[in-house]
Amino acid sequence: QVQLVESGGGLVQPGGSLRLSCAASRSIGTLNTMGWYRQAPGKERELVAFITSTGSPTYTDSVKGRFTISRDIGKNTVFLQMNTVKPEDTAVYYCNLRFSSNTYWGQGTQVTVSL
Repeated sequence: QVQLVESGGGLVQPGGSLRLSCAASRSIGTLNTMGWYRQAPGKERELVAFITSTGSPTYTDSVKGRFTISRDIGKNTVFLQMNTVKPEDTAVYYCNLRFSSNTYWGQGTQVTVSL
């Protein structure tokens, strides 16, 4: 079993920046994919970005050029740098890990973009 612990959420003004982190509770090796999803009130959970063990990132169109996903393989951690945030980025952000035929989720961290 793997637990994912997220941090870094909070309140940020439009145009500002925020960095989310997600750490796995134990070593997850190198054959895995880590990513971030988000769920806004009244909406379905959607993919934000993911990154493979080789470091190849994929982004949903609405965050391209603003968000950057990265990872530290040795620390079993994935990051999401959020720049030029918009009110529509407001959501609960969930960390996701696909490892050894299993999928794991973090508990979620709230990101609110508002004046």
